[in-house]
Amino acid sequence: MALAKRDEGSKVTSDINVTPMVDVMLVLLIIFMVITPMLQKGVSVDLAKVNNPAQMPDADKEDALIVAIMRDGKVFFGNDQIAPDQLTSKVKDRLANRTDKRVFIRADARAKYGSVVDVVDNVRAAGVDDLGLLTEQRKQNAPSAPPAATGTAPSGGQ
Repeated sequence: MALAKRDEGSKVTSDINVTPMVDVMLVLLIIFMVITPMLQKGVSVDLAKVNNPAQMPDADKEDALIVAIMRDGKVFFGNDQIAPDQLTSKVKDRLANRTDKRVFIRADARAKYGSVVDVVDNVRAAGVDDLGLLTEQRKQNAPSAPPAATGTAPSGGQ
């Protein structure tokens, strides 16, 4: 009688199957790509575009005080709409126990100049040390030559 030998050990593979991990990573990548644009905090405004903006990384912090001015003159402190004359007291309340007295203003590019000045005056009246005006980088497609000077020379009155 012969003994039957089982050869199950030769069927075992020690290769790592990475397909499930790749599937999970692809799903996570897609989720993060969809969620990231939604993380903009505050009210959405069309910021003014400038050539050389100064970097203000503190505006992206969770505890940053941001005042938004809409195109139609509405003023938002964080996500709450308030009247411009109430802004001074609200900012004073929020700055009461802070050492960093900095406020950032997100003004729409087409907002009336007077409404922006009123907001700046009210924020300054609250005792703000630093006031930042947030802008966007202007997109430069191709380097172009500076525009030629056009116009006429002033004429003398004879």
